[in-house]
Amino acid sequence: MQKIINRFLKYVSIDTQSDPNNQEFPSTEKQWDLANLLVDELKEIGMHDVNIDDNAYVMATLPSNVEHKVPIIGFIAHFDTSPDFTGTNVKAQIHKNYDGKDIILNKEENIILSPSYFEDLLLYKGQTLITTDGTTLLGADDKAGITEIISAMEYLIQHPEIKHGTIKVGFTPDEEVGKGAHKFDVEKFGADWAYTMDGSQVGELEYENFNAAGAKVTINGKIVHPGYAKGKMINSMLIAADFMKALPQNEIPQETEGYEGFFHLHGMRGEVEKTELEYIIRDHDIDLFEKRKKQFQDIADDLNKELGDDLIQVEIKDQYFNMREKIEPVMHIVDIAEEAMKQLNIKPLIKAIRGGTDGSQLSYKGLPCPNIFAGGHNFHGRYEYVPVESIQKATDVIIKIAEITAKRYNN
Repeated sequence: MQKIINRFLKYVSIDTQSDPNNQEFPSTEKQWDLANLLVDELKEIGMHDVNIDDNAYVMATLPSNVEHKVPIIGFIAHFDTSPDFTGTNVKAQIHKNYDGKDIILNKEENIILSPSYFEDLLLYKGQTLITTDGTTLLGADDKAGITEIISAMEYLIQHPEIKHGTIKVGFTPDEEVGKGAHKFDVEKFGADWAYTMDGSQVGELEYENFNAAGAKVTINGKIVHPGYAKGKMINSMLIAADFMKALPQNEIPQETEGYEGFFHLHGMRGEVEKTELEYIIRDHDIDLFEKRKKQFQDIADDLNKELGDDLIQVEIKDQYFNMREKIEPVMHIVDIAEEAMKQLNIKPLIKAIRGGTDGSQLSYKGLPCPNIFAGGHNFHGRYEYVPVESIQKATDVIIKIAEITAKRYNN
């Protein structure tokens, strides 16, 4: 347990925040710091073929210890953290034997992690929680996944009595800005299938995710002196307000759940002459997804007609698609993960991801890749936390998947 804690704390202390506005790869130089550390650590624990490429993708191999042929499986996690909240100077705090009450993250700023708001905390009474100090995110997304994968590989190396086939591991940059799988070399990785360790609550097992697009709305106005603005000024911010009101007001993240899609305004910059809105568009159903994108464009077109000029420009770019289509033909890979959890007395929570993972894009690149829990909660913000016991359980699931796969193909 303490070794897992130490490993996780080492990873989160390294700032790896990615940058959606930088087209370089990786999008921030500081991601190399953790990538290079992982290369050293993989070598230290005894992994084979450890390598890092020019884009900071890290890969390694654990050779098979059985004579019979077993499919090659992989485990993948990303080392960047969200651009939505700072990951600089993370000061993680450890709370042993959590009592189910409020956790004071930062007394000076009165930042409190409370089960009255975050009810999932009560699932972990009596466990050891790792939290932030309220001023940064934690980075359990996805440094918990990295911890689990490396800890599992180290355990398998130290316990050769556990039989397994060849296992590949991969660590990626820039997942949080949608590029984590863009330059992932599936052929070089060489796995028949893989699992991303990038979910949340213990038991999560996911092979469905959102279809996703990013949208940028640019509204052009006209600035003149307000004292002489009659019939001349065009205030782009007011037009932006009309655009926002024209979208379905209840189809936003905080009003939706399950398979319900949404429009999410996550960025806004404006002045009289120019306003920019940044949205993400999400839906699990591909037909509804296409309708959402059309609805978004139609609103801009209708407003332009009312205004008598093309003041609103919309740019929509697809980001990733629902991996269900690629996983259903090979559902045995989900069955193996489900069986691993059941053997460890973990209740599988099979559900759709209200988001995406590297696994979505990798599945479309020919590497079927369901997602498994990493154990953290409240990702991308100051209230992020992870129970140490959850990291341990995810580590155990990796080991058990390797063991079950070797047994299942022992004909």
